[in-house]
Amino acid sequence: MPLVHIELIEGRSQEQLKQLCADVTAAVVKNTGAPAEHVHVILNEMRKDRYAVGGVLKSDEK
Repeated sequence: MPLVHIELIEGRSQEQLKQLCADVTAAVVKNTGAPAEHVHVILNEMRKDRYAVGGVLKSDEK
């Protein structure tokens, strides 16, 4: 059972998230031979004010 965790900053549409899950699942199936129904994809969306790069919150970027 392949398990894929993806961390994202919030802001993508439901359609984008659906397509991401479909594409990731297809890649795992192609490269591992696992059946698609056994591939689990977990999306964790972070608020921009809860994620920083180089000490700067993404919500503070201009």
